[in-house]
Amino acid sequence: MAIIKSIISWLNIKRMSQIELFRKYPVEVQMETLFKLLKKAKDTEWGKMYNYENIGSIKEFQKRIPLQDYEHVTSYVNRLRNCEQNILWPSEIKWFAKSSGTTNDKSKFIPVSREALEDCHFKGGKDIIALYLYQQPTNKLLKGKALTLAGSHQVNNFNNTSYYGDLSAVLIQNLPFWAEFLRTPNLEITLMDEWESKIEKMAQATIKKNVTSIAGVPSWTLVLIKRILEITGKKDFTEIWPNLELFIHGGVSFIPYREQFKKLFLSEKMSYLETYNASEGFFAIQDDMNTQDMLLMLDYGIFYEFIPMEEFGKENQKVLTIGEVETGINYAIVISTNAGLWRYVLGDTIKFTSLYPHKIVITGRTKHFINTFGEELIIENAEQAIKIASEKTSSQIREYTAGPVYMTENSKGSHEWLFEFSTPPANIDYFMEILDNALKAVNSDYEAKRYRNMTLDFPHFTVLPDGTFYKWLKLKGKYGGQHKIPRLANHREYIDELLKLTNKL
Repeated sequence: MAIIKSIISWLNIKRMSQIELFRKYPVEVQMETLFKLLKKAKDTEWGKMYNYENIGSIKEFQKRIPLQDYEHVTSYVNRLRNCEQNILWPSEIKWFAKSSGTTNDKSKFIPVSREALEDCHFKGGKDIIALYLYQQPTNKLLKGKALTLAGSHQVNNFNNTSYYGDLSAVLIQNLPFWAEFLRTPNLEITLMDEWESKIEKMAQATIKKNVTSIAGVPSWTLVLIKRILEITGKKDFTEIWPNLELFIHGGVSFIPYREQFKKLFLSEKMSYLETYNASEGFFAIQDDMNTQDMLLMLDYGIFYEFIPMEEFGKENQKVLTIGEVETGINYAIVISTNAGLWRYVLGDTIKFTSLYPHKIVITGRTKHFINTFGEELIIENAEQAIKIASEKTSSQIREYTAGPVYMTENSKGSHEWLFEFSTPPANIDYFMEILDNALKAVNSDYEAKRYRNMTLDFPHFTVLPDGTFYKWLKLKGKYGGQHKIPRLANHREYIDELLKLTNKL
């Protein structure tokens, strides 16, 4: 154990100098990444189809290969799932990260190559440790266990020699043997697929462990934490895990959860570190815990492009590289990866907060917004407004979603918000008034549509009973793992299902 920790410390020092290289020379590092990808994949079916061997510039790459989304590559992925090889990427593909991204019924199966595991996902995990240790030199992180909330995996229903599962389960199943000494609980519990039993077994198995860090999606981490508090009768986690010092989170915005965590972890030494990883790749890490942005990791075998959202979906939309982006602009991310995704439109939107180094914040999804009336409301706007309303009313939101209320012959359009509160406001009407005003302040299009209620009326709202969102996910077969509550939608499907579930429709 001590030898493993010594090796990790030595590797961290070496890695920090490599990170400094792409912070200073992002354009050069990204260009090198692209041409390594093209060279590696030139003899694949895809590489031959687009003549990768003769691509000599980024512009030529962009001109030759069209932008893709999952629907464009589904037929290739299905062949990979049936164990055909050398289609999109030359090395063997036998693992697939199952991703819904939202609660949509249709799942995506993202190919995971050995290079994607080693040079992207695992490298990202090691860099989390390196960047944290660099920021907190007096830490005791490696003297205890890391508690990881992972999903599950199963044999592929296309072919029984390949597998799929939540990304976290795929990663844990492929970790080197020595990593098991550093984490808890054991694999048998970690990879359980029935989440209610899993939470119970995780709680019982980890209470007496020396846990120094937790990694997971905030919502499911809270479920586990609250169960452990129920079992022990404690109110402060420092009484259970006195050496706990780090929560590594990602997958959803931490803004609605931050205050809940602070009330549960009263220790001043507790730190929170955000990551940006998805089934398609590991993208960014919070390299300064005093700010809310993340460093875009440019040497993970991913070539990045960016589409300004004002151009997104247009016939000749502008697509930029890392050297052409600006701060403060909302971009859709396009990736080419070492698992064979080529010019793949990820579906996430980000803004750059700085250049050299290139640091980002996640602003939402290309499809998760409300723009029924030209208001262009994105998740970033919603999170800012909710934060303001929560602070001014001393309330805390557990979960929420919002969608449009369509215009009728006799009524104006509006937005409808559904909330679950962990600490409800004393006056929900006042909360909504602050929320509405905050949305006007952060989104000029929303403000214009709300002017004198001419287009948009005051938002509708419903406070749902505790546990409604989890019950809804469970009914849709999306309970546990990386499944998330869709925060905004440009339709009423989620709103109507949730209201029907509570008989409020």
